[in-house]
Amino acid sequence: MAEKLKRPSWDEYFMKVAYLVSERSTCLRRKVGAVLVKDKQILATGYNGAPIGIAHCDVTGCLRQKLNIPSGQRHEICRGLHAEQNVLLQAARHGVSVKESALYITNTPCIICAKMIINAGIKEIVIANYYPDKMALEFLKKAKIKLRKLDLK
Repeated sequence: MAEKLKRPSWDEYFMKVAYLVSERSTCLRRKVGAVLVKDKQILATGYNGAPIGIAHCDVTGCLRQKLNIPSGQRHEICRGLHAEQNVLLQAARHGVSVKESALYITNTPCIICAKMIINAGIKEIVIANYYPDKMALEFLKKAKIKLRKLDLK
């Protein structure tokens, strides 16, 4: 009889993909990856970084870092888009509906991304780590979006 292979669960698989995607990030502060999934199929991926054609922070430096802006504040002066924003834009760019999908992400979304996730119709978020944004968690709870923390082995 053949030896049974140890395969990752679907949650582990998609979160590991999110971590792989995060390796493309050009953010100097935090590398984040996101994977949108529906019916065990990957719809789109995203990582944090500057818009297409715009110099990345690994080239220009980080303005938020230079100004000593704490994590979770003044997102509007960051050159980059968040992984959640990029995954939603990637799906939109290719005409892929994200309604009723699940989002696997290496960190909890910020409030800006949480509002986008709510309006996109995403039903569940699976995270590996927390991000310091209490308001985002409150909004997701009020919108009845399931949030689960996955502990990778």
